[in-house]
Amino acid sequence: MSTQTKDAVSEQTRDYVRVNDLALTVSFSDGSRWPSSTPQAQPVVLSFSFAHDVSQAAATDDLAHSVNYSTLASGMGAIVAAETFPSLEAFVDRVCDVYAAQYPAIRLFTVRTSRTKTLLYGAAYGLEITKLKSQTQPEEETFFFKEIVGHAIIGIHPHERQRKQRIRVDVSITRAFSRGGPLDFRTLEQRIFDFVEDSKFLTVEALASEAAHTILSFLDDKTASSTVHISKPSAILGAGSAEVEVTRKLEDFTTPSLTTSSTGSTTPVPSLATPGADAAAPSKSLPHLAAIAIGANIGDRFANIECALRLLEAPGADLEKWTGSPRVVVVNTSFLYETAPMYVEKQPKFINCACMVETDLEPCALLAFLKTIETAVGRRETFRNGPRAIDLDIVTYDSIVLDTRPEALRDGLDDLQGELVIPHPRLTEREFVLRPLADMIPGYVVPSVGHTVESLLSVMVQQPTDEPAMYKVIPFPRYPIQHIGEQSPYMSKIPRVPPTATYWTYPATSHPSKGKQPQRRTYIMATLNATPDSFSDGSSHYSLPDALRYATSAVGNGASIIDIGGYSTRPGAAFVSPEEEFTRVVPVVQAIREEGQRLTPTVSGRLSLLARTATTLISIDTFRWEVAEESVHAGANCINDVCAFSGPDWPPTEESEAHFMKMRQVTRDLAVPVVLMHSRGPAAENKDYSQYAYSNDERGRGAVLEGVRVELGAKVEKAIKGPGGVRRWLVIVDPGIGFSKTLEGNMEVLRECSSVVADYSLRLQDIPGAPKSRPKRNPLAGYPLLIGASRKSFLGAILRQPDKDETGSYEGRDTRPDERDWATAAAVSCAVQQGASVVRVHDVLHLGDAVRVSSALWS
Repeated sequence: MSTQTKDAVSEQTRDYVRVNDLALTVSFSDGSRWPSSTPQAQPVVLSFSFAHDVSQAAATDDLAHSVNYSTLASGMGAIVAAETFPSLEAFVDRVCDVYAAQYPAIRLFTVRTSRTKTLLYGAAYGLEITKLKSQTQPEEETFFFKEIVGHAIIGIHPHERQRKQRIRVDVSITRAFSRGGPLDFRTLEQRIFDFVEDSKFLTVEALASEAAHTILSFLDDKTASSTVHISKPSAILGAGSAEVEVTRKLEDFTTPSLTTSSTGSTTPVPSLATPGADAAAPSKSLPHLAAIAIGANIGDRFANIECALRLLEAPGADLEKWTGSPRVVVVNTSFLYETAPMYVEKQPKFINCACMVETDLEPCALLAFLKTIETAVGRRETFRNGPRAIDLDIVTYDSIVLDTRPEALRDGLDDLQGELVIPHPRLTEREFVLRPLADMIPGYVVPSVGHTVESLLSVMVQQPTDEPAMYKVIPFPRYPIQHIGEQSPYMSKIPRVPPTATYWTYPATSHPSKGKQPQRRTYIMATLNATPDSFSDGSSHYSLPDALRYATSAVGNGASIIDIGGYSTRPGAAFVSPEEEFTRVVPVVQAIREEGQRLTPTVSGRLSLLARTATTLISIDTFRWEVAEESVHAGANCINDVCAFSGPDWPPTEESEAHFMKMRQVTRDLAVPVVLMHSRGPAAENKDYSQYAYSNDERGRGAVLEGVRVELGAKVEKAIKGPGGVRRWLVIVDPGIGFSKTLEGNMEVLRECSSVVADYSLRLQDIPGAPKSRPKRNPLAGYPLLIGASRKSFLGAILRQPDKDETGSYEGRDTRPDERDWATAAAVSCAVQQGASVVRVHDVLHLGDAVRVSSALWS
């Protein structure tokens, strides 16, 4: 029975009557420890409870209103003495029918029973169900195995690798009621026992996770979940045992359960999937999953990294032949980080990141392929730890431990030339590797040390240091792409990678380092509406000369990027065809780029204002891929999509899916940053967030923030994960203030917008009422945040409200959008205080003042 159903009854019933551990002898026709054609009488322990109001019996102290416990027990004894049951499931079903008929007033009852002498290796096998009187059958059933005892090689110390030690396994399995008929518990017990006996894990966490995988693979039921407790009674001298508990479903496992170790033996491997992470990527078509660290510090660092990622997917993993299907596919990427060089400090800063790839190449073949890519991108050998155009390292491969060096040379880290060590031998000392891995696989247990990536990073950043803290970066490409000379034959086989125009920086807020923090900056996005019906400025920038004057003024007043839109999102705005939108925005982009191309620097050496405008960043505000693609080719550097790839329909349709994939492809091919905004169709509609009420605090706030995290988070995960995904470092998130939110909802989001991208990892039971589909980690954690509150109607709604103080003389007033800049300043100040990376405004000069003062106050 679902938790929600139980809770609904429990809210009305506070009292329970229970009979615990009633010992019975029951005849089962399926035998005892072994199957048998002759019924076998065997011990069973039965517990049952009733949701039953005892207030009348308590008030009167009258036996007439009490439950007769003796009758309950003796009645069941009489039934089992006269009947034989084909399975434990059939016995439990009979118990339910008897009590439902005997006590018709009882609304909810739970039966838990176990066969205590039916397992070869365990103490008991049992079943629990909860049933409503009105139901013909429960919604779900939970099976359990108690204390299956086996022996395994487990642990990281040398003595633990020499002899097996005792392992105790407790298992519970929840599935839809009678989904697969009676459970073949004997075969499953044997599978669990054999798995434990054959395993050779370093960590109990890995053993528990793969035990769950073994159980779920046996069930082959995507609705089932399994909770596994693994205990090591010999682990701690002064304790009864050390124990790990994991709960998994089949979807949590994204790597094969077996792989080949460096010695050629078959070793169980834990999944690389983050425990509790939501699987947004499609199932793998290639059998292995590897993490590759990427770094570059000379040349166009960002373009070099993008070139390497595109070459990774070369057909046949052969840069010469270039035929066949890809043998390496990028399925996830981290954020980008700019870092100070290690070991050899007198060299340029590095850009570091990592990616997850699916591959059918074995580790050494994958390494050889990476080396050919390094050469193709332009790496030339200098000196150890010296500057490089690109650096590609295998950090993890499934969960194998591999060292190709001769045994005598494995003690140090000085003999790695031409050799391969997995996991990477310096993984635990390199923050610039741990951080990117934590973006993608925080729960992955590094097999060489037995700790998760996230825990290793958490320990590392606690150490005081004089080194600068790492920070994230967002690169913006330069368009239109000019002729840049001859390319290598390898580069000509991939879509042209644009050169880098500039990049932005923002703090790494997850696991903040104790190093010197860079000064936080809030970038200003100017709003240029090339429309005749904008809600904020009408048609004042509709003509090309007016648009150019606004762009030049915005740049002179401190705008970092100009956002050009040709389709008004105000309620009731007229439909605009793609062709009309195109003719509105593309000429403006072209005009800005061409305006200052022939101008030279001033006498002081600085570029003139027109020349600076011609090179400033441009964002194209559109949800249409055709407009986005042409605008970028004309000179835009970024896409701002108010529909987050899925188009204007809400709820999503089949057309929304096609629209999503096309926008995703265009953004990936262009290698441009993209702003993904939360919306639900027309801005003035779909404001109900009651489904997220489980996140409300005592003041009734939190549901809208949760809705943004869940709904926008799902789109972001879908955008970045799986083959063809957008690079994580190119995504900026916008919670969509003014879109599908009430006045209170807009204020809730603005007031606490930092929580939209905050790092959290919660068990579902920590939030009562949260659905099972809720992400266990915030899918938006760590992304740069854009806030666009400028001149919006919720500010006008606030200004229409009179002062609540009885002595106040302000009675409220109606305002035009262009009269709301002072109100916008308050919203901008809040956004800066909340850590927004970008604010979108109309009046750049005066709102820029608000940004600068707020930054001085809050940074």
